[in-house]
Amino acid sequence: MIPGGAPVKPDSGCYDSPLTPHRASPSGRVSLVGAGPGDPDLLTVRAAELLRNAEVVVYDRLIQERVLTLASLSAERIYMGKAAGRHDSRQEEINALLVRKALEGKRVVRLKGGDPFLLGRGGEEAEYLAEHGVPFEVVPGISSALAAPLRAGIAVTHRELASSVTIVTGHECGREKSRLDWEALSRMETLVFLMAVHNAGCIADHLMARGRSPSTPAAMIQQAFWGGERVVMATLGTLAEEVQRAGIQPPATLVIGEVVRLREKLRGFLEGLP
Repeated sequence: MIPGGAPVKPDSGCYDSPLTPHRASPSGRVSLVGAGPGDPDLLTVRAAELLRNAEVVVYDRLIQERVLTLASLSAERIYMGKAAGRHDSRQEEINALLVRKALEGKRVVRLKGGDPFLLGRGGEEAEYLAEHGVPFEVVPGISSALAAPLRAGIAVTHRELASSVTIVTGHECGREKSRLDWEALSRMETLVFLMAVHNAGCIADHLMARGRSPSTPAAMIQQAFWGGERVVMATLGTLAEEVQRAGIQPPATLVIGEVVRLREKLRGFLEGLP
């Protein structure tokens, strides 16, 4: 966060980018902004500037109040958190709102937790804006898929332990028509699941059923960079029990793999580890 920075001048056109398919016009514009894992100090400079100059800020439950304070006091703030069981209908409302506000001539910032294009449905919003001729840009953010393990002292790749990391949505576990290839996932070195709290047991069962050892280390990291972080250490075999015992609630990030063992080595040396 760079407080007191120079304000952004009103743009006469969108930035040259493959993600900006239309030229800006008097009809306003939308910025899909990654708000990172929660701490305003982890926003990009561009994100902070856009917030200071926004006329409308559309946000959801993953956005901290400290991030919203970066916006102008005169900016209209619209909460569009998704209620359980109506994600699809709520997304349609968000899409329509972004277009409507832009057509009113407003500079709109759509704040999305983490990175807009990583399991955040930002791609759908970008498609909708493009279909309706609304100028937009996309500002990347730090995903909790990487930030949460870091906060817990876990490097998702490590020369001696893992040369790859796979990021997966936890929502699809248990669905009849899941696109997840559990056979392939069971062989991945490091797995990071987002939105996996309620399906932790399902995930562990799928992996163990396909040969992943029940002794594989696992960690569930709650509210990384929100303050009051909690980390539950477990194995695949004990994951569901430990998460339930600890009462872990979203937002939380699940890490599975040998890299989880690094936490015990680093915990005493990295300042502020939960």
